[in-house]
Amino acid sequence: MHQFCGRTRREFLWQAGGGFTGLGLASLLDGDGFFTKPSQAGDGNVPFRNPMAPKSPHFDAPAKSVIFLFMYGGPSHLDTFDYKPNLYALDGKTITVKTKGRGGDKNEGRVIGPKWKFNQYGECGKWVSDLFPHLATCVDDIGFIHSMTADSPIHGSAMLQMNSGRLLSGSPCLGSWVNYGLGSVNEDLPGFVVMLDPKGGPISGAKNWSSGYMPATYQATLLRSQGDPILDLQPPAQIGRSAQRTVLDSLQQMNLEHAIAHNNHAELAARIASYEMAYRMQATAPEATTLSEETAATMNLYGIDNPATENFGRRCLLARRLIERGVRFVQVYAGGAHSDDNWDAHGDLVANHNYHAGRTDKPIAGLIKDLKQRGLLQQTMLVWGGEFGRQPTAEYASGTGRDHNAYGFTMWAAGGGVRGGISVGTTDELGSRAVDQPFHVKHLHATILQQLGLDPNRLSYFYGGLDQKLVGVEPVEPIQQLVS
Repeated sequence: MHQFCGRTRREFLWQAGGGFTGLGLASLLDGDGFFTKPSQAGDGNVPFRNPMAPKSPHFDAPAKSVIFLFMYGGPSHLDTFDYKPNLYALDGKTITVKTKGRGGDKNEGRVIGPKWKFNQYGECGKWVSDLFPHLATCVDDIGFIHSMTADSPIHGSAMLQMNSGRLLSGSPCLGSWVNYGLGSVNEDLPGFVVMLDPKGGPISGAKNWSSGYMPATYQATLLRSQGDPILDLQPPAQIGRSAQRTVLDSLQQMNLEHAIAHNNHAELAARIASYEMAYRMQATAPEATTLSEETAATMNLYGIDNPATENFGRRCLLARRLIERGVRFVQVYAGGAHSDDNWDAHGDLVANHNYHAGRTDKPIAGLIKDLKQRGLLQQTMLVWGGEFGRQPTAEYASGTGRDHNAYGFTMWAAGGGVRGGISVGTTDELGSRAVDQPFHVKHLHATILQQLGLDPNRLSYFYGGLDQKLVGVEPVEPIQQLVS
């Protein structure tokens, strides 16, 4: 009789009364600007700074945002953009060539000739395979890197390196570094967004968009192209906006009591900022991800009116809408799960690449053309590629499947100050490894940071007793041949 939920009535009344009066205190503090003016850190001296507040770049640069089109699984450079005419005549022949992939080290192999014809396009005369008839019309806006290299021919570690610069997990991803360095110009949307393929997420999962040792503020938000764009963002239907505001006020009050008790206004401001962000996203995210205001011509440009290209086209269009609204970094995955659900063509190369190129060719070309006609291409850097390429030789005794190739493959970029209609670096005559101007993944990362106005050798985050950098401890030069 004298107990209530394990506590005395006196204790209950004291705590409940303190809570209600605390709500009044929160209202007074809010009216006094407590929640909007800079707060002091725990020592009372260091001002609190919103980690996502806009920051000035190290220097003026053309790009303001990045769209990374990640072709998960490793598309074959030999069948897409790296034209090797000698391979056609060698098809089916066993030759001496050193390769290293999933199947280990080999000194010879059966050549798989290109399965598609190549033709020249644009004023630059770029050779492109028949896999990409729409993208081929954009080559004068694209800069190709034909001599990319990475450190691992295994999907999991190669993806982590392409996303975070490291083979092992635990480091911030490229999008996290961009938001850490520049902040966000839109307080109502996340600064780093990832859109996965409907087939599923890539191997090694969320590590590919993690903020690592940085605060979780910098990690990516997953956004879906259909249905609710962000899971659990909308409250239950029976809860109205006024009730949501009440819940938020209660959460603020609990944090207020905790922070005051520990004399930590910085913690209070950070927690309230996260709640306010979620609250604002409930109103902003649906508008940003609704395509009803887009014209029929735009929908056709991205292939959204075709079942084969509808999903990837929708995600490319959403990427454009997000960067228009100030989102710094958007990553769109083509391919998910395992094997032929992505570009990992170990068996039937033709069926695999026809499917994945067919889903992505028109939407990507549409994205480039749409950004260009809206005047957004110069300030938006597009990056295309996978975690590695493919070998010129077969992986198995029969079939057309190619093994992984991390020692010479193709990626490309467009917009954001990238020189269009050029090709940088080469692989050998078989396409097995980079021989002229080889560039590592870290050089690509350095180039992206530079085009955003961030010095890749200066941008650092102190962790574990070291000034950590995306590009590592040794100075790294961007790919200057690629940019204007």
